[in-house]
Amino acid sequence: MITEQDIPSRLDAQMAFLQEIDKLKAVDRATDVFGDRAENSAEHSWHLALYALILSEHARSQINVDRVIRMMLLHDIVEIDAGDTPIFGAADPGIKDAEEKAAKRIFGLLPDDQAREALALWHEFEAAESVDAIFAKSLDRFQPPNQNLATGGGSWKRYKVTRDRIEARVKPPIERGAPKLFAWLSPKLDAFFSRSE
Repeated sequence: MITEQDIPSRLDAQMAFLQEIDKLKAVDRATDVFGDRAENSAEHSWHLALYALILSEHARSQINVDRVIRMMLLHDIVEIDAGDTPIFGAADPGIKDAEEKAAKRIFGLLPDDQAREALALWHEFEAAESVDAIFAKSLDRFQPPNQNLATGGGSWKRYKVTRDRIEARVKPPIERGAPKLFAWLSPKLDAFFSRSE
């Protein structure tokens, strides 16, 4: 139970966290946005929260959309310390450890109860075993191809990405949580790559 005496120190901790996560706006991702610039991780998280809100009806299983939205808002906060790992970039073997360390540090700024809840939700997203996390992961893979299609290929050109490579990286997680989304996306990928060849 939170007492009146607890409020100032609780607010100090909450504000320290909220000020720290503002740094997510400075973490550039590989995906472009309109205006020919890189999307930042804060924009990505906000966009995915809206994807969850709008596309929840397409989840393979019954989900708790509020939990998925919370996952989307929290899932990339670790990039403040660990940086973004582009889906088509070179894999960093130490990224999981760096992200775990970042999660503990950043969520640890919160009051203990909120820190435990945020860290548990982040771990749930990373494990992608619950129906909520499976759907959240599917959206995390569904949004970037749509951004690239909307920007004329965006980062696909920089990374020399092929249609087969996209399918290998995004189809399994999208179909696992929302197969209708990949069925909708697939012909759009075909059309884009047939024009690009």
